Amino acid sequence: MADNDETNNVTILIAEDDDGHAELIRDLLEEVGVRNPTRRFSDGQEVLDFLAGDTSPPPQIGHRYLMLLDIRMPRVNGVEVLRRMKADSRLRDIPVIMLTTSDSPREIQECYHLGCSCYVTKPVEFGRFAEVLRQLGLFLMIVHLPKLGPEEEGRA
Repeated sequence: MADNDETNNVTILIAEDDDGHAELIRDLLEEVGVRNPTRRFSDGQEVLDFLAGDTSPPPQIGHRYLMLLDIRMPRVNGVEVLRRMKADSRLRDIPVIMLTTSDSPREIQECYHLGCSCYVTKPVEFGRFAEVLRQLGLFLMIVHLPKLGPEEEGRA
């Protein structure tokens, strides 16, 4: 993200069960200049535990977060994570970008209905997937994100 206080104070939360995809996401975001800290979760329950403050370190009040969320994950799937985040007044302002291989119109509609900010389909072919991630990285460098505020304290 751009070099200013607002964008430097953003942690990108990557919920992705595929190790190769998670590493590629980090590498390609960095390649286009996104140098923000990331935190990776390999399943939906890990995401929910973090957002509930059940991990160390817990989410920080006054900090900005952006979630890149896969749908097909073990334990708790991405749609359920999205549903719980957007139902929680403390978490609903965290932008969620669905980044998944599913191009099902029903799932796309459901995710937007639940409140995702954007839905990006991961192409199967590596070169196209890399290009999608580069474009996403460029987009992330220009967006402004809300802070996790005091009114959002408490448990998920």
